[in-house]
Amino acid sequence: MERKWWTLIAVSVATFMLLLDITVVNVALPSIRRDLGASFTDLQWVFDAYALTLAALVLTAGSLADRLGRRRTFAAGLVIFSVASLLCALAPNPTFLNLSRALQGVGGAVMFAVSLALVAQEFPAGRERGTAMGLYGATIGVAVAVGPLVGGALTDWLGWESIFYLNLPIGAAALLVTFLKLRESRDPNATRIDWAGVVTFSLSLFLLVLALVRGNAEGWGSALIVSLFIGAALLMAAFVVIELRVAEPMLPLTLFRRGAFTGVQLAAFAVSGSLFALFLYLTLYLQNYLGLSPFAAGVRYLPITALSFLVAPVAGALLSRVQARLLLGIGLAAVGAGLLLMGGIQAGDTWSTLLSGFVVAGAGVGLINPVIADVAVSVVPKERSGMAAGINDTFRQVGIAVGIAVWGAVFVGRGTERVRELAAGTPAAEGGRPRQLVEAASSGALDEAVAAFPEPVRGAVVDAARAGFLSGLNTVLWMGAVLSFAGAVLALWLVRESEIERDRPEPDPAPAGAGG
Repeated sequence: MERKWWTLIAVSVATFMLLLDITVVNVALPSIRRDLGASFTDLQWVFDAYALTLAALVLTAGSLADRLGRRRTFAAGLVIFSVASLLCALAPNPTFLNLSRALQGVGGAVMFAVSLALVAQEFPAGRERGTAMGLYGATIGVAVAVGPLVGGALTDWLGWESIFYLNLPIGAAALLVTFLKLRESRDPNATRIDWAGVVTFSLSLFLLVLALVRGNAEGWGSALIVSLFIGAALLMAAFVVIELRVAEPMLPLTLFRRGAFTGVQLAAFAVSGSLFALFLYLTLYLQNYLGLSPFAAGVRYLPITALSFLVAPVAGALLSRVQARLLLGIGLAAVGAGLLLMGGIQAGDTWSTLLSGFVVAGAGVGLINPVIADVAVSVVPKERSGMAAGINDTFRQVGIAVGIAVWGAVFVGRGTERVRELAAGTPAAEGGRPRQLVEAASSGALDEAVAAFPEPVRGAVVDAARAGFLSGLNTVLWMGAVLSFAGAVLALWLVRESEIERDRPEPDPAPAGAGG
């Protein structure tokens, strides 16, 4: 088998592991909460600790790969991710788990940054690369499809720790293929790492997410939250200044003058910040509100994941025939429509109220993923593909991290208002209790929270808390739809085919005897 196919296999297996870990963790969250005594905020950090380090370091990882060698860096990422997975499985408390998840993000940053660059260096732009990206997109679809089922089955039968142990044999297989079959490559013009950019960007993103996660508990006007927002803004401003001045910036801002480059980053942010970030809250609805087991919740995700898997290779085949902006626009609009269809959940509804939204959004995701993957590395020169892939993955992970934090703040805030309205005149409406009840309903601890109230009002308190949960969930689903629609409009406006590297037809060979 040719080297390029081995490269695609190694990259796809590593990507499968990364995405499987995300989707597997989704359905394991309630079990993690029960075993480790995690709070609602802890559950948010299970995702955000991973997404933050990945987003903060993926650009640096791409730059390191361009300098040190992409195969070597990719292998290092596999090792770090596998070791961190082992630590996650051994976690004795939420803090240890979230620190291990942060380390996973480091390994994930390295693999994400290098994966698309490795594919781009082996497959020429155009139809062949489109085929490879279609298969890569199908891998994403498979990971998303089987993740909830695998995660649910392992959590039910072996415990949530097994979802992290699963990464060890997968990582070992990918590492073996990497060393035996992949070609080393690097950017001969690469020079130094932009450490000042790394520090300011990482700290700015961390302070922003911390402020969003803690805002409801501390008070949005409190000195702590205001200081965090100001610090995040000042650090981001410093980052922009640094990137404009340094010789080798981690994020060359001049690239954003190209509309297609900007458009594909915004499309990645939109789909990640909407649907992918909302998976956390949909899982809490399926398991903690409807009472489904992890495996049963995984089965309910099959419609959205199956459509994503089936549509991805079709999108890859269409890349050489249909304009990328149309595929992105249609896909993002479908995700937005799917989220609108999921919204409006009522107290007596079952999981099937989500079904039509799952189908439409799943088709949209399948359409988007291979297009983003292809365009992300096709709008820059090949030697900068590592950086381009890193920038795209940064926007994806920032979308997830910020999305989870923003939706969590809105979810709890809107739910708190609803509980306070419905529980007026009872102890449940006093002080911080409405917020605590919404978080308890979200994390599966409502029975324990309600036990603190007098017997005569417990039924009303449960009803109010559950109504607050649904009010918050419906609000964030609708807001996620707005974000996805905005991404569709921006992609249609900004992404132009003339700025994307495509095949150039080879000149016909001169017939024998022609010429002088």
